[in-house]
Amino acid sequence: MTNPLDPGTCLPQDHANALLVGRVWQPGTGPVLVKAEAGELLDLSPLALTSAELFELDDLPSRLRGARGLRRVAALQDVLDTSWAAAGNPDVPRLLAPCDLQAVKASGVTFVASMLERVIEEQARGDASRAEEVRRMITSVIGDNLSSVVPGSPEAMRLKEVLVQQGAWSQYLEVGIGPDAEIFTKAQPMSAVGCGEEVGIHPKSGWNNPEPEIVLAVNSRGTVLGAALGNDVNLRDFEGRSALLLGKAKDNNASCAIGPFIRVFDDNFSLDDVRRCEIALEVRGAGDFQLNGRSSMAMISRDPLDLVSHAMGPTHQYPDGMMLFLGTMFAPTQDRHGPGMGFTHEVGDVVSISTPRLGTLVNRVDHSDRIPPWTFGTLALMRSLAARVPS
Repeated sequence: MTNPLDPGTCLPQDHANALLVGRVWQPGTGPVLVKAEAGELLDLSPLALTSAELFELDDLPSRLRGARGLRRVAALQDVLDTSWAAAGNPDVPRLLAPCDLQAVKASGVTFVASMLERVIEEQARGDASRAEEVRRMITSVIGDNLSSVVPGSPEAMRLKEVLVQQGAWSQYLEVGIGPDAEIFTKAQPMSAVGCGEEVGIHPKSGWNNPEPEIVLAVNSRGTVLGAALGNDVNLRDFEGRSALLLGKAKDNNASCAIGPFIRVFDDNFSLDDVRRCEIALEVRGAGDFQLNGRSSMAMISRDPLDLVSHAMGPTHQYPDGMMLFLGTMFAPTQDRHGPGMGFTHEVGDVVSISTPRLGTLVNRVDHSDRIPPWTFGTLALMRSLAARVPS
């Protein structure tokens, strides 16, 4: 496949007015924090050496706009070209996930459509061939319109009592309409991959899918300062067999992608714009296979700030900040390998996740054990930064 990455596609439609922060792998140096501006990637080291440090700065939009004389790292198009042609190669420049030391957290079951699919996974015990049968049974009991139910409300608790009596209660309904949101650790700091790189599925998984999401950039004080696109790759068979397999289902090598850049909130883009986002998904695969879907943030059952408060506060602190996946309403049911089998990835699939105000995140799919292993962690970053300090 020809390179699908170009600035016109990857950047927001209004990129001339956007504050875009990212990270680039620079051979011989390591990760470099950059600002994308006018087709160039500019070194933000005078402001901060890490993404986590940058988001701790006061008045970040003004600091980014006022930064002058920044060193040019590379042309954006050149980095997009090498990101696609040599994904994971340490000898060429490539885009990295725009976060580094931040915890990578995720919100689960925040949309009714995906909540019902999680219930189906659980009831089917991870067997894709049983999904359609279970889907009919579940919707006959609880329906498919829970969007008016406010999680944790008296109405939700009454509904819970009815479903328990009917034997239809589920751990996914518990976090979907109960008082407590599902917040879990999606990946380790610095393990997320960037735009153009490969995302991984476990080689033993036979039922999995992409999850197009918006990811919030939150500093250590719980302040939301920006947003990016994310792919929270989901292994439906592993998680469906047992919730205790969540670590294997969620935290394998290259288990999520974030990017291309974090768009910093300012007068041109705010959390209200995130609340209105329509996220588009496209999967292209062998044999002219194509899958399309959409996820509307207007349909989320918990407000983004509510999810942030569940993830960080008096009981949970993240001194390096966090990246928080907000969940998705997209759960593909399009048959790919036979009637009733639903969708699952094949190696080589190209996944594009886009929304006009954040751009497009593009990744290829491979098995986690065939993608170059993750080796550049926190210790490697500290060594890299220390080597840049003049002796």
